[in-house]
Amino acid sequence: MGSNSRNLQGLIGAPGVRGRRVAALPKDGLTDFIESVVLKRNEAKEPFYVLDLGVVSEQMDKWCRNLPMIQPFYAVKCNPEPALIGLLAALGANFDCASRAEIETVLSLGISPDQIIYANPCKQESHIKYAASVGVNLTTFDSKHELEKIRKWHPKCALLLRIKPSQESGARCQLGPKFGALSEEVVPLLKAAHAAKLTLSGVSFHIGSAATCPAAFRGAIEEAKSVFETTEKMGMPKMTILNIGGGFTGGLQFDEAAMAIKSALKAYFPSEQGLTIMSEPGRFFAESAFTLATTVIGKRVRGELREYWINDGIYGSMNCIIFDHATLTCKPLACTSTRAYSSTVFGPTCDALDTVMKDHLLPDLQVNDWLVFPNMGAYTAAAGSSFNGFNTSAILTHLAYSSL
Repeated sequence: MGSNSRNLQGLIGAPGVRGRRVAALPKDGLTDFIESVVLKRNEAKEPFYVLDLGVVSEQMDKWCRNLPMIQPFYAVKCNPEPALIGLLAALGANFDCASRAEIETVLSLGISPDQIIYANPCKQESHIKYAASVGVNLTTFDSKHELEKIRKWHPKCALLLRIKPSQESGARCQLGPKFGALSEEVVPLLKAAHAAKLTLSGVSFHIGSAATCPAAFRGAIEEAKSVFETTEKMGMPKMTILNIGGGFTGGLQFDEAAMAIKSALKAYFPSEQGLTIMSEPGRFFAESAFTLATTVIGKRVRGELREYWINDGIYGSMNCIIFDHATLTCKPLACTSTRAYSSTVFGPTCDALDTVMKDHLLPDLQVNDWLVFPNMGAYTAAAGSSFNGFNTSAILTHLAYSSL
């Protein structure tokens, strides 16, 4: 189904969206909408997000065009905004949860536990018991100790062995140092799962968040195929799930990744009967759909240098600079100044580390002007804090639907 047929009326009934105001935007109408929020609904001049449902819908269309054979399980850790989760569910996505709280968030929207993978290879026992109690019956593991916890608290759970890809992916955030079985650990783990009488359903891997080398998918898929073949040689039941993880970004890199994945699947899983292929995209759906608007709350002039304070920062949405190694851009809203000055932008807390930008060219802004940050949906508010009393979770999200 194309994005044109997924009109506004069809999307506002999605869980998490239903009952909330959704503004219909013309093409390139986002700036006007932000200005309307500033003028009509934001007297306190607090920061706010705009979630463009049209962007999410278009990203789902792009996924289905390029990787129709792969079921997306949205990584809730990336951004747990209920409207985003509910919309993705309405568009056919499933969900990758890493904790009890994330599972609860998804289930609270009326989404079936069958649509959830508990994709954390190391889980707290109480969280495993909760997953068992609500019927989340698919998870990952990469150690014998994890198998023992699952055998004890959720023995009916289907398992995916998470392996560590050997090829470097150029990922912005590496996951291999923390997760994934080494090649020499695979056979002992397979034997341990079999001895514990647990259901081993497949293989999982993750090449790292925001990967820049699509060829890493091919190497990891080849290594996963080797595990499939090993289980057959050991006389174990045939595995039926391949989980290729996340690492996707938008634009040309996604197109290149999709080509590499399809080529690898053709080479290593050319005619697997009954094989389910799943993935765990996060930023692919969330990043470009969110825009953050912040207010200039302070200013200092030192010669030609302009220094500004805004009401969100490193301890809030901009934690992505540190934890996600993000590079942010921004633009002023409705500014009349035309000359650009070298500028520093600080967040609102009393920590000097709370510096959002340095040597950034901006016009001469005034207190109560607005700075708008695009592409702020991935690993931003999800990892924010309430340090110094600036509560990231209190930042409102306004919903819009653009005609792309």
